[in-house]
Amino acid sequence: MYLSLYHSLYFQVMAVDAWLWILGLLAVTVCVCSLQIPCNLQSRSVPGSLYKKGDVIIGGLFPVHFAGPEPDHAFIERVQEGRCQSADLRSYRWLQSMIFTVEEINRDQSLLPNLTLGYLAADTCLTEGSTLRAALSLVTGMEETVSGEQCTMAPNVPIIIGDARSSASIVVADTLGVFGIPMVSYFASCACLSDRTRFPTFFRTVPSDAFQAKAMARLLRLMKWSWVGVISGDDAYGKSGVQLLLQELKDSGVCVEYIEVIPKSFAEIRIRRIVERIQSSSAMVVVSFAISPDMEVLLKEVVRQNVTDRQWIATEAWSTSSQHSALSANCLAGTLGFALRRVDIQGLGFYLTQLSPDPQHLNDPLVQSVWEELFGCRFGGETQSGPPRPMCTGLEKVEEQGEVYSDINYNVYKAVYAIANAIHDMLACQPGKGPFENGECPDINPVRPKQLVHYLKTVKFTTPQGELVYFDENGDPSASYDIINWHMGAEGKVEFVQVGQFDAARGPKQDFQMDFGKVVWGGGWNNEVPVSVCSESCPPGSRKAVQKGKPICCYDCIPCAKGEISNATDSTECTKCPDRFWSNTDRTECIPMSEEFLSFQDDMGIILAALSVAGAVLTTSVLGAFIRHRDTPLVRANNSELSFLLLVSLTLCFLCALAFIGRPAPWSCMLRHTLFGISFVVCLACVLSKTVVVLVAFRATLPGSNLMKYFGPLQQRAGIFFCTMVQVGICVLWLALAPPLPTETAGGELGARVVLLCAVGSVVGFSLVLGYIGLLASVCFLLAFFARKLPDNFNEAKFITFSMLIFCAVWITFVPAYVSSPGKYTVAVEVFAILASSYGLLLCIFAPKCYIILFRPERNTKKNMMAK
Repeated sequence: MYLSLYHSLYFQVMAVDAWLWILGLLAVTVCVCSLQIPCNLQSRSVPGSLYKKGDVIIGGLFPVHFAGPEPDHAFIERVQEGRCQSADLRSYRWLQSMIFTVEEINRDQSLLPNLTLGYLAADTCLTEGSTLRAALSLVTGMEETVSGEQCTMAPNVPIIIGDARSSASIVVADTLGVFGIPMVSYFASCACLSDRTRFPTFFRTVPSDAFQAKAMARLLRLMKWSWVGVISGDDAYGKSGVQLLLQELKDSGVCVEYIEVIPKSFAEIRIRRIVERIQSSSAMVVVSFAISPDMEVLLKEVVRQNVTDRQWIATEAWSTSSQHSALSANCLAGTLGFALRRVDIQGLGFYLTQLSPDPQHLNDPLVQSVWEELFGCRFGGETQSGPPRPMCTGLEKVEEQGEVYSDINYNVYKAVYAIANAIHDMLACQPGKGPFENGECPDINPVRPKQLVHYLKTVKFTTPQGELVYFDENGDPSASYDIINWHMGAEGKVEFVQVGQFDAARGPKQDFQMDFGKVVWGGGWNNEVPVSVCSESCPPGSRKAVQKGKPICCYDCIPCAKGEISNATDSTECTKCPDRFWSNTDRTECIPMSEEFLSFQDDMGIILAALSVAGAVLTTSVLGAFIRHRDTPLVRANNSELSFLLLVSLTLCFLCALAFIGRPAPWSCMLRHTLFGISFVVCLACVLSKTVVVLVAFRATLPGSNLMKYFGPLQQRAGIFFCTMVQVGICVLWLALAPPLPTETAGGELGARVVLLCAVGSVVGFSLVLGYIGLLASVCFLLAFFARKLPDNFNEAKFITFSMLIFCAVWITFVPAYVSSPGKYTVAVEVFAILASSYGLLLCIFAPKCYIILFRPERNTKKNMMAK
């Protein structure tokens, strides 16, 4: 919105003198004519123009020259029209295409019978001021004097074809729109001209730049060119086009490294700086939105600095310009561009290439100036400066000046036919059925501009080439572009080869088509697709992280974390794997986690199971030996009943370790902890009872002591039962309130493993079970420590002390090892603690006795027991 407002204000200020001129002109004319006296129309003949008489005169604005005359800022006297410089053959051919089309229509008696088209075409010199002056001159007539009733007649030119530039078209449309005079442009593509509120009488046969920006964005995304540079002209076409392109590129993954504006002053320093910026940039693709003269200045500097490693993207303004293609094939070969749809018009190509000046226009200054510049000849006297030039014969061949690419020529062709068909519809109007008030039909003689606007809005026809032409509600045609690629020909000349097409009428999924097999890439990439990215693509298994302070196209590739994957290139984020799945080594796919638990197939499980079974077998063997030698003094002296019970509970301790091995199940989780807790309490209760009995036995031998009656077999059984029932009560509460159940632990440090464990359920219950075992072990250790100085032959307390030391050491180290061990090693640590403490009790308490019973039976006598 702000861009359009800026251009509107800028161009209105530039055109203020022309506004005052035309308003004053019309005011004087109306006043004089209202007095019914002869009047003098204050207008001049149109300078630099070609004219042909007809019933309806079509105006034409063409930038035949690129440089206008130097303005006179003195404002002392009325300035004579100067002569424009730098003739452009391409634009001159547009003008000739208009003449060719008018003549073709006049030969066709079916389209406009009994009516002849004429033309009045003017040179705009590619400036807004000269364009507006030419347009106003066209609509106010060519004659110097008009008198009488002719003052009330419509302007001689009811409609204008042009202009080529968007900036100039904005100025002219703003001015002529007030008077309802229609324009049909063949090359003004600025999207701002689609505003029907501001430009109600503007039509065009060239698509809006909104579609070209869309097609250009599609090309960049298709080729994965995410880092580009943009060059624009300092006019409505360039600024509006870049704005549209940026809107299309928003959220598309394509970033613009720089935007450089070509100044209209063509300052050498600024042009050089722009080219240096292009050359120093990391963007290998350069997108342009500038008119042909602006690009010509820039590309000459590109050639001078020998910038050969860039892929150029051209708009329709210069993609088919033979002037640019002749600059340097090394720098511009492989250029991709969007061109207006090319159609071969029968007879036009020959007409443009073989054309010599029409005899009726041979004396026109416009034709003479073009001919003199193109062929270096002269029609008049020799100039005082410069080398002598031959006389122009009018037989020079235009075909020698370059290839004709009839894209814009076809737009001019369609513009003339659109006007002719609108006039045809006016002629076909039947009285009483007309579109105006009371069914009136339009006036044909003369054709009134506002009536012609009405018929242009509804015109719909098919060209001789078979294309359906019409204007939408904004005065725009359907959008269609050819994608052109610059190929190096056999003679070193650039050839324009069509490699694709963009047609908005096909829908968003089929509108863009391109044959990559025909494309020759630019930038010296050895016919490989150029790479233009700020950062290389992130491979699968990583994600993009935008670099601080830079566009989103500049990023670092961060590997996905464990448990996350990305299976596509340039992923913006990593996806977390679902439950029971884990990322592979490359972080590209989620794989099922392997289940892990302490099983009987693991080496560790096998070893621990073997130790458990060996301990149980060894304990059972000791029990068998004690039963067999139960009547010997050694067995009887060591309280055989408690020894048998202790050996049975030790066997259970060894066997309960097997419950910790294997796949966790609800029953095994509850069994392993309760069996472990109760069997160890029975063991420690037996050891505690033996220790107390030893202490009391020696205390009872003192005179007057009667303690033994309180520690008989019945009391011993009751004590063991009581200690055991306390643990049983704790286990029952534990199982009832929060029992141990199977659980899974996955991810984190475990990686691609699902560790199957038995959760303790209640930490308090588990702590009470272990705490109670620790309490009994501590009491046993203290009592055994107090009994360490008893007579040697009866000093079983010494062995109990050692066994309790081992037992306490094992379980004290168990706590930190249990907490820090990962996965199945947690279970292994617990099993190891059970086996180590069980072996400690078995070996420390029963190994000395088994040694005497089995290997030193001579010491197993009552005399030896009573020796001390």
